[in-house]
Amino acid sequence: MLKVEGLDVRIGGVQVLRSATLELPRGTMAGLVGRNGAGKTTLMRAVMGLARPSSGRVAIDGRDVTERAPHLRAKMGVGYMPEDRRLVPELTVQENVLLPAWANGIPDAGARLAWIYALMPEVEGFSARRALQLSGGQQKLVALARALMNGRHLMLLDEPFEGIAPALAHRLGEVLRTLKAEGPAVLVSESDYRHCAGLVDKVFVIERGVVSEHAAQVPKASP
Repeated sequence: MLKVEGLDVRIGGVQVLRSATLELPRGTMAGLVGRNGAGKTTLMRAVMGLARPSSGRVAIDGRDVTERAPHLRAKMGVGYMPEDRRLVPELTVQENVLLPAWANGIPDAGARLAWIYALMPEVEGFSARRALQLSGGQQKLVALARALMNGRHLMLLDEPFEGIAPALAHRLGEVLRTLKAEGPAVLVSESDYRHCAGLVDKVFVIERGVVSEHAAQVPKASP
């Protein structure tokens, strides 16, 4: 579903990605693990077309999209949850979730919204509230719901567990586990391996813009 080959990206004259390469088959959930500044966000932005590579290739569902505009990638069923959420504060939660449907002309938006609410009933519970009235953790859930509106085939989740309470992190993990059974390819970035363990099929470690693949770890049982 996603193939990144030899991707180099420079920002402000600084090389952030160095021949970054990874492959994510359909139905696979993978972790992208690296410290702050390692290049996780830049890699996801490059996949979405928001950061232009100086060399390399991005393919989604077998099609080269390296030169395609971001909105055309979204139309291919790609959902993106940015680290800083990027909700429209004055819009309601439901309006924020529906934004991709309006922008991309999703024909079954109503059915898709019902599916999202069934997956995340807490989001439906505050769907009439404005985004600015939500806590940071609640905004993370809404950002994930918005990404799900588009993300039928590929989901890019940038630091979804960052800065949220343990109970909410556990709930988010439950949602991702259910999502995994639905079949899209999912790439989840984290600064460490805490939340990915036991959830992902493979792990990509990124350090100074270089990506390497590692075996997924199974968490040890409690004594």
